[in-house]
Amino acid sequence: MQNAFYTAFDEETLGGRRKTDYRSAFQIDRDRVIHAPAFRKLQSKTQVFLSGEYDFYRTRLTHSMEVAQIGRSICRYLESRGQPLRDNFHLDSDLVECACLAHDLGHPPFGHSGERTLQELMQPYGGFEGNAQTLHLVTETLYQNESGVRGMQPTRALLDGVLKYKKLHGEFPVPPSQHFLYDPQHVYRDFVFGGAEIPAALQGGLALNALKSVECQIMDWADDAAYSLNDIVDGVKAGFLTIERIERWAGGQAVDSRQQQWIDTLFDAIRGDRLEGVFSTKIGRFIQACRLHERDNFMAAKTNRYRFELVVAPDAEQEARFFKRLANDIIFESPQLQQVEHKARLVLSSLWNSAWRNYVEPGSRVIRILPPNVGALIAAEGALAGKARRVCDWLAGLTDGMIVRTYRRLFDPEFGSIRDLS
Repeated sequence: MQNAFYTAFDEETLGGRRKTDYRSAFQIDRDRVIHAPAFRKLQSKTQVFLSGEYDFYRTRLTHSMEVAQIGRSICRYLESRGQPLRDNFHLDSDLVECACLAHDLGHPPFGHSGERTLQELMQPYGGFEGNAQTLHLVTETLYQNESGVRGMQPTRALLDGVLKYKKLHGEFPVPPSQHFLYDPQHVYRDFVFGGAEIPAALQGGLALNALKSVECQIMDWADDAAYSLNDIVDGVKAGFLTIERIERWAGGQAVDSRQQQWIDTLFDAIRGDRLEGVFSTKIGRFIQACRLHERDNFMAAKTNRYRFELVVAPDAEQEARFFKRLANDIIFESPQLQQVEHKARLVLSSLWNSAWRNYVEPGSRVIRILPPNVGALIAAEGALAGKARRVCDWLAGLTDGMIVRTYRRLFDPEFGSIRDLS
């Protein structure tokens, strides 16, 4: 049965026509993401704890899989509620799943610590942003090869589904540290909007960043639901979150009666060893907190992806924000995680400086320390900002293990056997 929610405008692919087969356009998108090397690398990239440090904790890959499951469940739940959705007019769960699986592709090694370090290193050269880097991968580098093929030729709907932010780095009066697109990515923003002119009312402040397709909104809420709760579960298992630490933290907060109920529920779950089950139930409530409403904007007449928006019950949003704040204050600001931040700065900055001295502004003696294809990409760039972007791409594409091994080969005198060169 044809799904009238989407039209040819939504299914149009970047870079022209691509081969079609028994799969829908959005199923092809999903399969291309799953089979991409950058997706497999997520199994060795930090979510909260360093990849490999605790084998049963979440990585970027397992987190992305959980977000995808929540995203599909939101689609099914909204369809089960009936109007405005129906059998031949509904959200495509393959498209939403794909956006969820792809949403963290651009994140660098060492999690948020690595992202902050690259933001600082790239500030003079157009910035670094995890979401913008994801867009960079799906449009330009995901399946890059010597024949000139670039990116994965995504559909307009998928491209929009991962586009959490739409304001360019250069459109801010002061260069931001996060929540922007790279300036050259204006061509992909133009493609997403089908060439429509952005109203002046959206160009000031952060209004343009708040404008998201409904699939992107679902991905964003599924992401919030997953990491606001699952980071708590992993934090308790790792011993970072204890009842004593949470009590001390709560003592310094203005905790209202509803927030105290959430804390009491958390304590009961910890004492009863029922944390996984209790928080799984919370995820189910977060899914059922979703509704679909009509809205009006300059794209609403062109696609149902902007005619409708996801609305989440305020109580669920407040609870997610509360648990994110709790995790950030106790886990991410802990000495152990700050040590990871220090390591990320040391490793990324050292490798950046080595690449810069040998490829971007080389002296009389050049040492070829990068893979040949990376060196060729840097050499092909004429402007300094372009060369910096290529160095950044290389660093952001490394896994936790790859970047540590590379650092040790270059800076650890006792590491460097020919067997260590992989």
